[in-house]
Amino acid sequence: MPKISQRGLEMPPSPIRKLTPYANAAKAKGITVYHLNIGQPDIETPQAILDSVKHTDLKVLAYSPSEGFQSYREALAKYYNKNDIRVTPDEIIITTGGSEAISFAMLSCLNPGDEIIIPEPFYANYNGFAKVAGVKVVPIKSNIEDGFALPKIEEFEHSISSNTKAIMICNPNNPTGYLYSIEELKTLRDLCLKHDLFLFSDEAYREFCYDGAQHTSVMSLEGLEKHAILLDTISKRYSACGARIGALVTHNQEVLQTALKFAQARLSPPTLAQILGEAACSLPDDYFDEVLEEYKNRRNILVKRLQAMPNVVCPNPKGAFYIIAKLPVKSSEDFCQWLLSSFSYKGATLMMAPASGFYSTPGLGQSEVRLAYVLNEASINAAMDCLEEALKVYQD
Repeated sequence: MPKISQRGLEMPPSPIRKLTPYANAAKAKGITVYHLNIGQPDIETPQAILDSVKHTDLKVLAYSPSEGFQSYREALAKYYNKNDIRVTPDEIIITTGGSEAISFAMLSCLNPGDEIIIPEPFYANYNGFAKVAGVKVVPIKSNIEDGFALPKIEEFEHSISSNTKAIMICNPNNPTGYLYSIEELKTLRDLCLKHDLFLFSDEAYREFCYDGAQHTSVMSLEGLEKHAILLDTISKRYSACGARIGALVTHNQEVLQTALKFAQARLSPPTLAQILGEAACSLPDDYFDEVLEEYKNRRNILVKRLQAMPNVVCPNPKGAFYIIAKLPVKSSEDFCQWLLSSFSYKGATLMMAPASGFYSTPGLGQSEVRLAYVLNEASINAAMDCLEEALKVYQD
């Protein structure tokens, strides 16, 4: 029998979706499952951008240019400029989701065997994209005790080798919700300039900043014109995860021309999703006001409930819509599976993502979980009722 590839064997499973069979089995028993495991918002997708697709008068659903429609890149450039990210349409390549943007960046900038430094915990699929590209992830641990702030610069310096080619961050962060300060970003800028490294920045949650905090893009940092690569998506911004449309943005023309070759190899990004994305750029400036208020209220409820539970550690994040909490359990993976297979409270249970899957270093995050506050306030409270009762009776 032919064997599958070593790459396939080493490809990590998704910590976000791996417990899905247990959730499905619980639902088959009639148990309500509150999904706090995945960043799928229940906020309605703006009707105006759905209508843009419904009312499209296309005779042929044709390929778009490999780099994306000119009109969409022009609209996206205006959006970025309003957010203090000074770019032109020619410095944008439209991708099939933020995932493809990340993959294009790694494939364009790193050779097999090269190293990329990423503060952990980090979005689990970075491991998968790196595996496909043959790139080694070098993790640097951040800590729940300080809210997952950027690790000390000495730890980065210690991790840089002759194979290091890039540093990657997610800002605001998935899975921690941490928002990097301008001072932390400048520290990273100086480090990248000193060692001549690329700085990849996944900014999918740019709009979601709370308590008066402001987001700063790496594209706004002076001196990084040849080093900074912005990776983006409309998935979370407009609650349009199924559209699968993203962007790779950089001033570095050599990177753009290289990424374009990968874009040409996959032909084109999806036509209808670009129409939707272009319409989103015309939403009124106050669109995010109500959305932000809703997420802030959800965060406040979730943090308050978690911090009130005995022996639970939970920072109060400034951005995105995720929280990592440390629970009084030895194995969060066993606990999360038990919640779905053996526990219910008032006919319900909850699904969380074991945080060990967001670490690259074996053994870290064993007692931690990631929760996404993407459900309405009533559902979050009901889910926390389940968690509170579960922790009272669970035995490792």
